[in-house]
Parts: sequence; C-alpha cells; structure tokens
Amino acid sequence: MNQLPTRQIPGVYHRRFGEVLVTALSDGFVEMGYDIFREFSRDEVDRMMARDHRLSPPRISVNCFLLRGPMGRVLIDTGSQDNFGPTAGKLFENLAAAGVDPASIEHVLLTHCHPDHSAGLTDTRDGRRLFPNARLIVNRKEIAHWFSDEERDRADERKRLRYFDWTRAQVGPYRDAGLLDEAGDGDEVLPGITLLECAGHTPGHSTWAIRSQGRQMIVWGDLAHVPEVQVARPGVSMSFDHDPDLAARNRIALLQRIHDEDMLVAGMHIHFPGFGWLMRDGDGWRIATEQWAFEI
Repeated sequence: MNQLPTRQIPGVYHRRFGEVLVTALSDGFVEMGYDIFREFSRDEVDRMMARDHRLSPPRISVNCFLLRGPMGRVLIDTGSQDNFGPTAGKLFENLAAAGVDPASIEHVLLTHCHPDHSAGLTDTRDGRRLFPNARLIVNRKEIAHWFSDEERDRADERKRLRYFDWTRAQVGPYRDAGLLDEAGDGDEVLPGITLLECAGHTPGHSTWAIRSQGRQMIVWGDLAHVPEVQVARPGVSMSFDHDPDLAARNRIALLQRIHDEDMLVAGMHIHFPGFGWLMRDGDGWRIATEQWAFEI
C-alpha cells in the first residue's frame, strides 16, 4: 500500500494586486488558551468560534507577506522562528518553496515588535542577520519604547524577556549595522507603501497600506488576533495589549476606514492565505475571505 502523505503542501499563495505580486507565506499557527482575551468570557468565545465552525480555544494563524513590484522585494513581518513550538516558525521553508532567497529581500517592514512578527530577523545564537541585504523599517515609536531602559524596568519579568530583550536581540544587529529606518504615521516609506499607525496593541503598532493602479490593500498586523471574535466585536482587547482601550478605539476607527474605502485586507492572523474583504455585520464586521484562484 502506498504511504499516505503526512504533511500539507507548502504554505505559499500568490496574488496579483495591480503592479504588485503579493505572496502570502505561512509561518504556521499557535494554539492559544482562553486567557488571551481581556474581560471576555470563555462561553462567549466558544459561542463566537462555533458560529464559524472554528476550534475553541482559538488557533491563531501566523502569516507574512512578500511584495514584489515597483517597491522592489519587500517582506512584511518575519514570523516566529523557533519561539512558538513545532507548529510555527515555517517562514523560511516556505520562502524556499517559493524560490525566494532571503538574501534577495531588499526591505523588511514590521507591523510591530512582538515575537510572532519579528523573531525571524536574526539568528540570536550568533547575531547573524537572516536578511543580510535588507533594510529594516519600523515605526519609530516601537523602537523608542522597546529600546527604552526606563520602560523595560517598569515591565514584569516575562515582558522584559519576551518583548524588550527579544526585540533588542532581533532588531539590534540591523540597528548596529545602520540598516534600521524609523518611520511615522502617514509616511510613504517605499513607492506605494504607507505606514498607518494603529497604536494600542503596542506603542507603535502599525499597518501598511499598499496602493497600486488606483486600488488599496492593507496589511494589518495585529488589528485582529482572532478575527472571528475581534472583527465581529472590535471592542474586545487582548491580555497582551499595551493599552487595551486605545487598541480598541483605534481598531474600531481603522475597521471603519477599511470598510468605507473598500480595501483588500491581508491579515497576519487571518486563516491562510489571509486575504479578504470587510463586510458589515450588525454592530461589527465580518471578513469575507477571498476565493482561491489557481491563476496568478
């Protein structure tokens, strides 16, 4: 009897967006418990997940996005490397499956400096930059916060390690080599790519707006960790939000803008391949995931 497969096909999906080829790259997923939600009961989570036939407690997908077009080769977020167990850290094998050498990446953009987004920048065993020819672009508020000794001293032990120390280990080699560019809200950092700040989850949490041939797409980072919950109920914040109330206010405002301007969404935590459209649903929204296309 022929041996049956034990693994899925590579987590790579290409999509044309105007002049840009957007490639979704799966970094895998992370199993999360109920405690990630702030002031939101276990029963409420179960009900909302069951509505969409989703696992509960939630499984959080982790995606990165590669852009190729007038802006060059640009990677948005770098996944988690080896920090979240065997179900995550798949970015580099999926880059290889897509035929992309990390050395060919010209710019890396971060939505923020949490380890499921930034931990693929550097091999911390030897300080080697894993994207050796790339410039790193990050919201300057992120850098100011995570590199502040005063802020680090105020944090608890877990946050000091996982957020402050890990960020410094990952970002530091680019900063030391003069390869870190700091940007602010509304800055067009590369042709057709603009930083839209959405602070609260972290002090400089950012989304990236992509414009091409009169169309708009937003790569939205952690605007929603669990879309089945936080898109439908945008006031729900997470236990690891830096400023939960600010995060909720900015989430609500940006979701409204995305809907009003009919932006294509590419989400780090939308189930792979992570593309969809925002639709009104009662007092909240829902994501109409885009249909799979075989032709690019």
